[in-house]
Amino acid sequence: MSIFNSLFGNSEEKKTTATTNKINWIPLTDLGQLNEIVALSNEKPVAIFKHSTRCSVSRFALKQFEVETLQCNVFTQDNVSAYFLDLIEYREISNEIANRFQVVHQSPQVLLIKNGQSVYDASHSDINAEELAERL
Repeated sequence: MSIFNSLFGNSEEKKTTATTNKINWIPLTDLGQLNEIVALSNEKPVAIFKHSTRCSVSRFALKQFEVETLQCNVFTQDNVSAYFLDLIEYREISNEIANRFQVVHQSPQVLLIKNGQSVYDASHSDINAEELAERL
């Protein structure tokens, strides 16, 4: 293996890692899904990531969160359902999340829902996969 590959890896390794270590986000696109999330959260925790597609800070936080959750194996088992909200396109859903789960609207923001209630919410640089995992 060349020194270049040992430092940066080769493109085949990166392709394999990128395709096998990915969060299976469930798109949150309908207000009715919030009722499903509440019901599901009685069986297992539900994470919601609220993302602004127009914000570079949100993009960075999302990528960092995805890397951290994969490193911590937070979403690698079927122990959490992970929902993704494009809050620019679905702002009414974001507003209802704030109202229903009694959290202040932020972007980016991650919430962990258990038994119909938010037990963890964080935004911007406070988003931490290890803290989320501790609350599972």
